[in-house]
Amino acid sequence: MSVLPILIHPDPRLKKVCDPAPEPGAVSGLIADMLATMYDAPGIGLAAPQVGANTRVVVMDCAGKEAPPEPMALINPEILWSSEETNEHEEGCLSIPDQFAFVTRPAAVRVRWTTPEGAEAERLFDGLWATCVQHEIDHLNGKLFIDHIGAVRRQLITQKMKKLKRERAKA
Repeated sequence: MSVLPILIHPDPRLKKVCDPAPEPGAVSGLIADMLATMYDAPGIGLAAPQVGANTRVVVMDCAGKEAPPEPMALINPEILWSSEETNEHEEGCLSIPDQFAFVTRPAAVRVRWTTPEGAEAERLFDGLWATCVQHEIDHLNGKLFIDHIGAVRRQLITQKMKKLKRERAKA
């Protein structure tokens, strides 16, 4: 397992719609590296485009610091149903470090995906898990959480990220 570099917004690879993932065995190494990267960051979710892979793979673990880890890997996830009830949650992103904004999303979603073992799975997510899975699936569709907020705030955050990238390039 390797900790991979995480792309920082703005990066054109973060705005692309990802290609379907091949059979699970072809992405098992990527999944292991993504989990290592997510835990190292630390974060609760990571999508393949954030590490430069244009494939529909997501990892997440919203169990919380006090609970045993519950790592999940979702290959080719799709939202089948969204609740009419919404939830507002302060979101952040490993590709937009140290920036947070409140985003309103469906409070619950039913998602279907392929497991790393090749089985089809389906689950109803709610609470933080629902927010996280929607945020990560957005990444697979070329959307960032800042695409859900006002244009002025989005532009301000983008400028901060450009400055951060310049500073890191000098270091």
